[in-house]
Amino acid sequence: MHIYDSAAKTKRKFIEQNKGIVYLYVCGPTVYDDAHLGHAKSALTFDLLSRVLKAHNLHVVYARNITDIDDKIIQKAKQIGISIQELTDKFTTKYHKDMAHLGITPPDIEPKATQSVDAMTDMIGRLLDSGHAYKVRNGDIYFDTSSDKKYLSISHKIQDDSDKQNRIISSDEKKHNADFALWKHANKDEVGFDSIFGRGRPGWHLECSAMIEKHLVKDDAQKYAVDIHGGGADLLFPHHENEAAQTRCSTSHEIAAYWMHNGFVNINNQKMSKSLGNSFFIKDALKLYNGEVLRFYLLSTHYRSNFNFTEDDLLASKKRLDRIYRLKQRLFGLQENTMQTDFQIQLLKALSDDLNISLSMALIDEMISNVNDVMDSDKKNKQIKKEAVSNLTYIKTILGFGFQDPFEYFQAGAPKKIKEQILALITQREQAKKQKDYQNADKIREQIIALGANIMDTPKGTLWEYHG
Repeated sequence: MHIYDSAAKTKRKFIEQNKGIVYLYVCGPTVYDDAHLGHAKSALTFDLLSRVLKAHNLHVVYARNITDIDDKIIQKAKQIGISIQELTDKFTTKYHKDMAHLGITPPDIEPKATQSVDAMTDMIGRLLDSGHAYKVRNGDIYFDTSSDKKYLSISHKIQDDSDKQNRIISSDEKKHNADFALWKHANKDEVGFDSIFGRGRPGWHLECSAMIEKHLVKDDAQKYAVDIHGGGADLLFPHHENEAAQTRCSTSHEIAAYWMHNGFVNINNQKMSKSLGNSFFIKDALKLYNGEVLRFYLLSTHYRSNFNFTEDDLLASKKRLDRIYRLKQRLFGLQENTMQTDFQIQLLKALSDDLNISLSMALIDEMISNVNDVMDSDKKNKQIKKEAVSNLTYIKTILGFGFQDPFEYFQAGAPKKIKEQILALITQREQAKKQKDYQNADKIREQIIALGANIMDTPKGTLWEYHG
């Protein structure tokens, strides 16, 4: 398997540090608002990566954090008049629900910042002791970027004295503009934690470094804390650069062997940004589209490319997903099996090339067309049907597509009241047919069609689809 390493700026063959096991860490959400499509793109990227690694018979230990203390969180809680925990619990729950709708497998470990303060203060202590950090008069503690000879080796950014890092309010007493906060002093009436450094709260960059050490490092002598560190492209600098600096300067290892970053999400060719008013929340998208349709669409572009979300493209993408479900309908009732096919070998090969989704989608399209052609000409061909069922099972496992009932899939979008009316009319029509009242049955069919549905009489009963 080969993946593009953002730090090396090239594809590299993936070799796990400990044979048979992969430690994967991904930066998760700051939970002060609803999750948006940028969150979805990142979570889907690393859900796919995890599935592909598992397809290579690797055991994956996947950690994704929750940032539940941050200036934005403090301000939002104060603004709406609730506690920080109420706010973060609410949006953490909503985030989990959104991810479930997208078919994303939960991480194995999901540490929260507020539950990891001890690990963060331990790391600060080591950085102070080794001369990589310093304390200013008001109690703030900063990382001295000039003390790390490898600083900027991850992002390869060229930095000058005008560069500042101000996720949180900065101090004029910093030695260099590039220095970043490890600990921010807090007064008694401010949100904070008691520590050996006095009351305060940790800097944002610190939490991931500390949580990786706490949850994923099994041997301090190992060369890397984790095999793969991932996140959005916007995190490469300064966040991931600072994480790497903290880890290498407080331990005997680097933070990650490979760095992976997914591209930005744009809405109608504008970069997604709350300041532009185009931050498309997942919850809003789910009101209009099935979660699997969103999953298929958001994964249809290579993870490193910037993704331009448009409704026209989404609807075109759905037609591609529809073909998977049309084939599932043709094969409905056949038992699942796990026989290996050439298609599966080729699909895994494509995904093993830095998650080459374009080639993967093309392989799926070709497989579906071939199966349909054979079944059209030779309806009794049991071998092609068995292979096709196995292929669909493999697609479901490695890509997360095609896990719904193929008939219920085409009912998606029907409002609850409309669905109830359609089901009631189908029952009435079946009763009319039993009584051989075919004229009334035809009238009921027209009523069903007027509600936006098509019906099909099959040996399995009356099936219906909704087209709006």
